[in-house]
Amino acid sequence: MFLFGTGQIFAAEGNVPEERPVTSNAIISQYLRVTQSRSDPATQQPVEIDISASVPRLKKEGRLRVLRQISKVGQVTYHVLGFQGDNTVKNQVIARYLQAEQQGQEKENLAVTPENYKFKFRGERGVLGKEIYVFQLSPHHKKIGLFKGELWLDAQNYFPVYEKGRLVKNPSIFFKKVDFERAFVVQNGVPVPAHLTSTIETRLVGKVELDVNYLPNSSSDESEEEVETSCARLASSD
Repeated sequence: MFLFGTGQIFAAEGNVPEERPVTSNAIISQYLRVTQSRSDPATQQPVEIDISASVPRLKKEGRLRVLRQISKVGQVTYHVLGFQGDNTVKNQVIARYLQAEQQGQEKENLAVTPENYKFKFRGERGVLGKEIYVFQLSPHHKKIGLFKGELWLDAQNYFPVYEKGRLVKNPSIFFKKVDFERAFVVQNGVPVPAHLTSTIETRLVGKVELDVNYLPNSSSDESEEEVETSCARLASSD
């Protein structure tokens, strides 16, 4: 469930082939090579997450800051650092969102790979001075955590830049429909989520709007302010 314009946010990392691939299969092969060789869930560092949620119909909102940790066996835990706002939003919206995210991450591999998705190349576009490859994604199976939508890749380093879509299976009976946009930043040579916005249609309180920031740590390539600015500019370019 997960937007960016400074000059460094999508900077190339590592060894990049001098010539770009000319087929969609070659692009996907490069994407898999650079992401799978650099990602290891067992070694993920704790991440501080700031979650803002609002329920327009009830005119209520809340903001929760948590520390997410992933164990070597993939277990996800959240430690609350602080909360401001309405407790209904905290308990009925944010807590349900975190529970759904936790269950989805622990359940199975939900990576954006050919094992889980069909990739259809939609062409190139220029975004924030970068050339971007755009792929349409269709999941092979209807299971929690997978979505139908788009994946954008940086044409220079093949890292994911942006995802958007709708979950094909609701992670909670509380949710009726979940749409999201998620953007990435390069941190220690690895693409990681930086920002997510989501609009959720619920069964009890109507529409819910979520804004999730994955806060940069001391080893990040970008400051929190730079990430937020870049996310906004990327979202507006869609």
